[in-house]
Amino acid sequence: MRGSRVVALGHYQPAKVLTNDELAAMVETSDEWISSRVGIRTRHVAGPDEPVDELAAHAGAKALAAAGLTPADIDLVLVATSTAIDRSPNTAARVAARLGMGSPAVMDLNVVCAGFTHALATADHAVRAGSSTRALVIGADKMTGITDWTDRTTCVLVGDGAGAAVVEAAEEELIGPVLWGSVPEMGHAVRIEGTPPVFAQEGQAVYRWATTQLPPIARRVCERAGVTPEELAAVVLHQANLRIIEPVARKIGAVNAVIARDVVESGNTSAASIPMALSKLVERGEIGTGDPVLLFGFGGNLSYAGQVIRCP
Repeated sequence: MRGSRVVALGHYQPAKVLTNDELAAMVETSDEWISSRVGIRTRHVAGPDEPVDELAAHAGAKALAAAGLTPADIDLVLVATSTAIDRSPNTAARVAARLGMGSPAVMDLNVVCAGFTHALATADHAVRAGSSTRALVIGADKMTGITDWTDRTTCVLVGDGAGAAVVEAAEEELIGPVLWGSVPEMGHAVRIEGTPPVFAQEGQAVYRWATTQLPPIARRVCERAGVTPEELAAVVLHQANLRIIEPVARKIGAVNAVIARDVVESGNTSAASIPMALSKLVERGEIGTGDPVLLFGFGGNLSYAGQVIRCP
């Protein structure tokens, strides 16, 4: 096989929804302040009895069902997350156990907000190399569990959820070459540190970096895939902040593309944001089978990774 493809997608969000007005009763803020600065109106919040692996397993089960597959068909589980509390068993192993899988390889990847696109590239490489037949790739994060709810600069941003994709071999390269990297000296700009861990960031530094440095990198992702930005049917960026998503998408030059704006209703869900937004676009029929879609993750470590895929 020459390449790999995304066969199906799935997503999951906790039932509880937290509105901006409800947040305004918890911290000094307002719906107008949040909407005008980050574009977020609501976010989903997992309860104390809803761990990251449960969110991930729900999304994974939906992706498997959409693909018409059983858990036994999967031989590799990759979970991108930076909010799992336990180190072992890792999140991927717990997902495999929840879904009743046989003996898959199980790995977690912590690349924060760029985690899913890193994990998707890893699955693509594994399938191409023949070390995996079929992989389940999940981005899942419970950001509300690591949030300082007295800090209005961060607590207004976050939400919880998971998104999943099934990847298998294909005769064509339906998952394009990844372009990935980082800016290690700026890793302090997005942090999840301490005991217990707490999310913090330097918002203005992240905004400047994302809006100025990332558009040319995203255009290079398109070049590697052999498509022009004008040919893209959709652009799914990490759902960090609407004030980042819209200018970056505009500077990429994807003038004919649907721009994912799931951040408005879901907030920043870190590694979950790209697969969740993509799954919703497919579910709503806003993009069709075979359409070229740019996926581009960025954030913690100041890492980035992107690829153009063909829509399942």
